[in-house]
Amino acid sequence: MARSTRVLLACLMTLAAACTPSAPTFKGADVTGAEWGGDLTLTAHTGVRASTADFRGRVLVVFFGYVNCPDICGPTLAKLAGLRDALGPVADRLQVVFVTVDPARDGPAELAQFLSRFDASFVGLTGSAEEIVAAAREYRVVMSPAPAPHGHADHAAAASRPLVPIDHTGTMFVKDPAGKLRLLWKSDTTVADMLHDVRLLLGQAA
Repeated sequence: MARSTRVLLACLMTLAAACTPSAPTFKGADVTGAEWGGDLTLTAHTGVRASTADFRGRVLVVFFGYVNCPDICGPTLAKLAGLRDALGPVADRLQVVFVTVDPARDGPAELAQFLSRFDASFVGLTGSAEEIVAAAREYRVVMSPAPAPHGHADHAAAASRPLVPIDHTGTMFVKDPAGKLRLLWKSDTTVADMLHDVRLLLGQAA
């Protein structure tokens, strides 16, 4: 091949690379390929067992918190409700799952009442202390104090005891419609940035 031809081909390849748009980037932290953050099967706020695998085909946001959380839980859920509003006609392609880190107090009835303040589509999950500890471990969520290792809680008895604040990871875990963990959102992520990421994930699934 003549030198002039090689130079021309190199220039054309460089031009093509320059003209090819780069892949869109996410606003949240991209954790594509993570080997943690798998499916959870717990008791839903409806009282029946439910799995995050039930929501294949939707972008799934998993958030750990608790009903009596004094700071980030309420504002975060309100923000996620705002995200569903912003999605408009495709809002049903987003599912929010709230996993309690306080199973002794947060039974199905307590979760149902709490989540009704934000969005009727939100799903709450609870379970035994052991199940919640395992779920938190799967998502690398830190809780302090962690639930005491015992079986199903007596929620009425727990409610009569003094509240002890639970420090917990405030990260939101975002899974694509195929059920793969893709993104982490911080509690201060804006609705606009969330909307950007959800649209990208839905576009990739189209």
